[in-house]
Amino acid sequence: MTPTVAVIADIVGSRTLSDRAGAQRAIVSTAARVHADHAVSATSLAPTVGDEFQAVYPGLAAALTSLLLIQLDLPDGVQLRFGIGVGAVDPVDEVITDGPGWWAARAAIDDAHRLQDRAVPHARTRIAPAAGQDAVMLERIAYANAYLLARDELVASMSERARRLTYGRCLGRTQRKLAEDEGITQPAVSQALATAGSAALVAGFTDLAGDLA
Repeated sequence: MTPTVAVIADIVGSRTLSDRAGAQRAIVSTAARVHADHAVSATSLAPTVGDEFQAVYPGLAAALTSLLLIQLDLPDGVQLRFGIGVGAVDPVDEVITDGPGWWAARAAIDDAHRLQDRAVPHARTRIAPAAGQDAVMLERIAYANAYLLARDELVASMSERARRLTYGRCLGRTQRKLAEDEGITQPAVSQALATAGSAALVAGFTDLAGDLA
């Protein structure tokens, strides 16, 4: 049985933003768009309190693909930090959930904070297991965390246009269609994707999406 995955997200540098309300609206719009384009969970990432957002995904691949699309779709100046907890999420009532998946997600986002504040300023995503995960899942999480360090670094280096183009390629849109949407030529799309290193992100997304089939 695939463990449930809980995600806690918060806004990077929220206290320094000149328009926090605008940033929150942008995040909600992005989450809704990603959910429509890549519907792998019952609900999209949703605001809770302050600068925090939460979501539950049916597995690790679903969470990792969705969160990459969210990172790519956010506008310049708005970034999220993600804590991913692998473990049970238990209903308390019709609205509230609790359980070890959420505790692990909190530990994971704290780890992302520590990495960012120390030697890895572009670290945005970390995974932590709840107690009782088997050796296969623990190994998978270790490999995924290493992958996420490289993925976050690559996303951080991209322009907003490069992120939009990469988002489209992850979803299988052709370079010709992306060029039409951007009002540029197909060779310009190809060059932008190559310069940004998008192929690695698209390949990683495709590998993870294979686990969703």
